[in-house]
Amino acid sequence: MTNQAFNFDALTPDFMWYALESVGIRAESGFLPLNSYENRVYQFTDEERQRYVVKFYRPERWSKEQLQEEHDFTLEMMEADIPVAPPINLNGQTLHSYQGYLFTLFASVGGRQFEVDNLEQLEGVGRFMGRIHKVGQKQLFQHRPTISLDEYLYQPRKLLQNSTFIPMHLENAFFNDLDLLISQLEQHWQPSAKMIRLHGDCHPGNILWRDGPMFVDLDDARNGPAVQDLWMLLNGERQEKLMQLDIVLEAYNEFCDFDNAELKLIEPLRGLRMVHYMAWLAKRWQDPAFPIAFPWFDDPKYWESQVLGFKEQIAALNEAPLTLMPQW
Repeated sequence: MTNQAFNFDALTPDFMWYALESVGIRAESGFLPLNSYENRVYQFTDEERQRYVVKFYRPERWSKEQLQEEHDFTLEMMEADIPVAPPINLNGQTLHSYQGYLFTLFASVGGRQFEVDNLEQLEGVGRFMGRIHKVGQKQLFQHRPTISLDEYLYQPRKLLQNSTFIPMHLENAFFNDLDLLISQLEQHWQPSAKMIRLHGDCHPGNILWRDGPMFVDLDDARNGPAVQDLWMLLNGERQEKLMQLDIVLEAYNEFCDFDNAELKLIEPLRGLRMVHYMAWLAKRWQDPAFPIAFPWFDDPKYWESQVLGFKEQIAALNEAPLTLMPQW
């Protein structure tokens, strides 16, 4: 299979039907594609009218050992009564293979979108994040990566330097400001921060709401500081973020002690994500799904906005970090 990292062409309905049949599941309905870019995810119904979700993993991204660690972490959380979408165990396995593709099945779970401005829901998310991290502290991932400057800054910079996306008239300004941002991030990064197993990509889109939160898509699970799973829950002006942070951490600390020193990592982590995200899009651009989903990425105006974004992030790094008032 040529260029397999971008080639999902084999995933025809017939191919998926036979892949599922190989693990004893007979699909009855058509395959409804769900919102996913890194992998290919489909909802379907079997002949007993049971609804499932099947995820076919992007080839050459994660090893079997890394995927199994994600599954085991999810099952650990489920055993601790944490609301997650666990992989289904079939024939003693949660990870399956068919003609070179790795795939997993999940029960189809519904729910509303988590409302980031709903403080009651935010409190519920904070409480369960504390419980997730209580489980995450028990051990580290041995095969999955740890958040690092190399993965999030140095490799992305090299990829962008070798790409053809940045317009020629912006190249000097773009890379000069990117290098200034990288220099600032190097100064603010805290490699000695305590690392635990994380959800890794806990933005509001990966949280559903039913009677409480339901955490989905641990595809980016990795080791890192606890605040990585919290900072993306914050939005708005500084005072709004402080109020949200206070609500999240008061609930979080009921189950797991949060080190307030990690608040200094919020803006560095935001900067890492900014650089990593644009490199991720560049790396995946050969996948036909990406130009359709992100047409603005190939527009000079996007790259102009990134130069401004670098300057704004450098300014944010030099502002006082968010801090909480001491509790009495």
